[in-house]
Amino acid sequence: MSKMTLGSYPHMLGFEQLERLLERTAKTGNEGYPPFNIEQTSDYSYRITLAVAGFAEEDLSITVEDRQLVIRGRQTDDGADRVFLHRGIAARQFQRSFVLADGVEVGEAAMENGLLHVDLTRSRPETVVQTIQIKKG
Repeated sequence: MSKMTLGSYPHMLGFEQLERLLERTAKTGNEGYPPFNIEQTSDYSYRITLAVAGFAEEDLSITVEDRQLVIRGRQTDDGADRVFLHRGIAARQFQRSFVLADGVEVGEAAMENGLLHVDLTRSRPETVVQTIQIKKG
């Protein structure tokens, strides 16, 4: 059985990048830590909220790499001088990736009560009408 690609459809010209985007999205980790919400705050804006209790602002980094929002967390282990009888809150690192569509820009990020909020905006699409002249052969 052969794999169907977007190039197999004659009406889908130039969508090879979309196919690569879908493959990259499928490969991103789906481990579940930290938990997050995605909400639509208006017709053209979104907010991603991650539960990052125990992380300070300097433990987190937010980057955009090749149209992909990457949020990383790495806690510094300050337990060298502490003796734990039970350690149920692990200082573990994480990386969460979100693929951004064309026209989606990352706005500001804020920490509030152990939640990291990242605001996104999508530019309003413009209607473009273009007339193509036909040359005589």
